[in-house]
Amino acid sequence: MIENKYTTYSNPLTERYCSKNMSYIFSPQFKFSTWRKLWIALAEGEKQLGINISDEQIEELKAHIDDINFDEAKKIEKEVRHDVMSHVKAYGLQCPKAKGIIHLGATSAYVGDNTDVIQMNEALKLIRIKLVNLIDNLKDFALKYKDVPTLGFTHFQAAQLTTVGKRATLWAQDLIIDLEDLNYRLENMKLRGVKGTTGTQASFMSLFENDTDKIKELDKIVCEKMGYKESYKVSGQTYTRKLDSQVLNVLAGIAQSMHKMTNDIRLLQSLKELEEPFEKNQIGSSAMAYKRNPMRSERIASLSKFIISESISPALVEATQWLERSLDDSANKRLSIPQAFMAADAILDIGINVTDGLVVYENMIKKHIDEELPFMATENILMEAVKRGGDRQELHEVIRELSMKAAYRVKHEGLNNNLIELIIEDKAFKMLNEEEITSILDPMNFVGRAPQQVVEFVEEYLEPAISDYKDCIGIEVDLKV
Repeated sequence: MIENKYTTYSNPLTERYCSKNMSYIFSPQFKFSTWRKLWIALAEGEKQLGINISDEQIEELKAHIDDINFDEAKKIEKEVRHDVMSHVKAYGLQCPKAKGIIHLGATSAYVGDNTDVIQMNEALKLIRIKLVNLIDNLKDFALKYKDVPTLGFTHFQAAQLTTVGKRATLWAQDLIIDLEDLNYRLENMKLRGVKGTTGTQASFMSLFENDTDKIKELDKIVCEKMGYKESYKVSGQTYTRKLDSQVLNVLAGIAQSMHKMTNDIRLLQSLKELEEPFEKNQIGSSAMAYKRNPMRSERIASLSKFIISESISPALVEATQWLERSLDDSANKRLSIPQAFMAADAILDIGINVTDGLVVYENMIKKHIDEELPFMATENILMEAVKRGGDRQELHEVIRELSMKAAYRVKHEGLNNNLIELIIEDKAFKMLNEEEITSILDPMNFVGRAPQQVVEFVEEYLEPAISDYKDCIGIEVDLKV
């Protein structure tokens, strides 16, 4: 077999889709640097509470936070078959004076679980920045097109008119709900803290000679040093795996909203009313040169399905953990959590790109309105005729018959909708002249409060939702493919 960098599987999420920033959060460098920061926080807390640890030892540990000796750790892990102990020993090789106090009193979950929380926390912050930028794009789009009438659709059948901008507020509202969920999760994120092997802190009882106040204080010190308000009040060996499920449910919510939005864009692009950005040299189809496929929206839909499916994994893990812990969570977590985050990062980057360059074809939208509006306008015409003295029941029957005639012409003969011409020509509607009837057909007469709803939505809901993140708005995304 040929052997080179192209003969082993590469993850499309890192190779094609997600940003470098998100990939870094789940990289070995970030992970093991965080382990070392946690070991330093533990040593500093223990020293502060009276354990015999010197400043020199702590300074030695701090000098080697980022220059991780990965090769040594990998070599040791082959011998000891334990990832945490391999890094304890590798860190000790770089810090000979401090090696005896690294990981003092802790269990593997101290670095493993606390780092998992920190990674998810940092990843959620990055997701929030991108989510806010996407919502801001939709705000601008909604305001720009708030007065442009368009056919509404129910069951993908033409329905009462709305506006292009009003439709975009539906997408934005879903994403703001996701932002609210994300903020709640961030505000309530807790570390595992310093809990010991089965969560009883027994090893620290020995270390601190049964001084429970010092043990509780150590937990607080570590949380503060790592930038967190608190840890979970109790744990087994691990923090509750419910947290993983809650976090991925946030990502699944974003994926649902993005999938819905891009479904709409794909349908509208098929109708030629709306189009995602299409670059000068982009190829829509290898066979059909004229095609302009909504490939970015389709990619969002594809990755969104993946995120939604990934959210099931931590739910199953949480449901099946045994007593204080079992290790059937580990391999699953290594896959489901990073990959869900990287996919979520990708769909938001693509979504920012799409919503920043949506093209609206107003003439095509008007053409579709003209084809359907005569049917929708009949009620308004009927009411106006009745106000001029017409008989409601008689006029209703006339309109029904004329509508059936016009519908036959459209569906069976493929001709334009001539219902309004038929009404104008019919003597039953002689109380209205042609100008009065056609004036009723102004599409703006049929959009209700849609334009005002857009303004109210933006001012009362959207702007307040993103106001705290104004400094984050305006990021540039660089799609790899």
